[in-house]
Amino acid sequence: MPYNPPPIPRAKTRGRLAVGALVTALFGQLLAGTAAAAPEADRTPSAGRIAWKPCEAAPGQGEFECATIKVPVDWKRPHGATLDLALARHLATDPARRIGSLLVNPGGPGGSGVDFALAAPDAFSPELLARFDIVGFDPRGVGRSTPVKCDADRVQAQGELLYPDSARSFNALRAANRALGKSCRDLTGPLADNMDTGSVVRDMDAIRAGLGEKRISYYGVSYGTAIGQQYAERYPHRIRAMTLDSNMDHSLSNWAFQKTETDSVEASYGQFADWCARTTSCVLHGRDARALFDSLHKRAQAGELVLPGDPPRKVTPQDLQDVALSNLYDPAGWFDFAQVLADLDATDPAAARSLRRFGEPTEYPFFPVMCQDYDFTVPSYRTLARYERELGRRAPVTRFSTLGWTVQTGCQDWPSEVSNPQRRLRVDKTPPILMTNSRFDPATPYSWGSNAARQIGREAVLLTYDGVGHGDYWLSPCARTAIDTYLTTLKTPRKGTHCPAVWPTAPSDRRQSPSGDLVNPLPDLVGTGAYRPTA
Repeated sequence: MPYNPPPIPRAKTRGRLAVGALVTALFGQLLAGTAAAAPEADRTPSAGRIAWKPCEAAPGQGEFECATIKVPVDWKRPHGATLDLALARHLATDPARRIGSLLVNPGGPGGSGVDFALAAPDAFSPELLARFDIVGFDPRGVGRSTPVKCDADRVQAQGELLYPDSARSFNALRAANRALGKSCRDLTGPLADNMDTGSVVRDMDAIRAGLGEKRISYYGVSYGTAIGQQYAERYPHRIRAMTLDSNMDHSLSNWAFQKTETDSVEASYGQFADWCARTTSCVLHGRDARALFDSLHKRAQAGELVLPGDPPRKVTPQDLQDVALSNLYDPAGWFDFAQVLADLDATDPAAARSLRRFGEPTEYPFFPVMCQDYDFTVPSYRTLARYERELGRRAPVTRFSTLGWTVQTGCQDWPSEVSNPQRRLRVDKTPPILMTNSRFDPATPYSWGSNAARQIGREAVLLTYDGVGHGDYWLSPCARTAIDTYLTTLKTPRKGTHCPAVWPTAPSDRRQSPSGDLVNPLPDLVGTGAYRPTA
């Protein structure tokens, strides 16, 4: 899932604030497209050859090739209109030991798989780079693959209503969602109604065929796990190896989704507070970080948390919650996070650095995907208000997950069909699937990973990282070693294996892995897209 909830879009000209780096990454990419899996009944895409051409990345970063492949806009009409999917690959550095292609997806929905592949030399271990062609693709409607475009004013109008406080504002939100969805359809065409993950799963199998691979290896993180889970349902015999890192759970009802997201953010913030209490170099050491956040939230609610400036900047409760959520994805940034909270408490203008402005959005795949993959219908404002009260009781410090909340409210009355509604996974006869999850993941809770593993059954091997964060490959050297070993040798860790937590000991670049040899690409890949920071 994204590194922030879909930001409340605010026009630069109005001087309003949206917090954090963008949220197009909350979960991996798109989910499956039919209510029931159809494992091998699909017609196998013709095994064409992809016409690769050299393409450039950073100098000295390896050998890259780029290409496109045509797929149907609507897989129910395979001979109808088509679109070009953009592909990129980093060629194996040891061709003599090459295993094959490793398809990768960074999540979102809305993260660029092309950029993920171009980041491979810094993001993946030398062993994976030696043994695999790292292949990424921009999913349909994303980046270079015919991006979904929506009216910027409609995005703005929706963003201002994502936290309704009355029946009237809830009805206004529904109308804004309908208008926004219609604008996406008008500006993009039929693709806007065919953004579900089931369609992406079939796109990925067309890529497999185009690569000439009988079976693929796959690494998906966050929302990319949804693609992998549903690919395993539909095409179990076309998998060589599959790693699903920071898992989605597509079986959850709306209320279960809200509860688990909220519980996970609350528990993750609790881990931050406890870390600060035992870390003398944390600027909040000696203070109660839970009580501080509660105090800041109450001041924001009362309209009393105002940063000096010209004009002064009023911090909303949602701004504060967004700052917390985005800083729980990777503990490497916790020294800075503590300083931001201290600055906010002192109403220091320096705190404004964490509240970023965003320019006008054009590409906007997040809700077109989520609202076709999940039925989040709330019958009335009364029900929504009851949810909010109950979530506040469950999470007295952080109140609720702004990511979970805005996914729910943004999908009310969305005009596209929910073509891939929630259901339990039905996976059978795949090779072992390695699944990993952090115990304290603010975006894809541990309960999601363990529940998805139970649904997959005997084919699933769940590795638990006992720390905080999202994207275990870059948070835990232990998890990374297990993933690398499995992908290259097909040997899984024992079921029930745990990796120890890694805690920050000094300020560092949050994109640097704990071992210092890799760079976590997710903040850039899923923190970009519809909204790009302008300051």
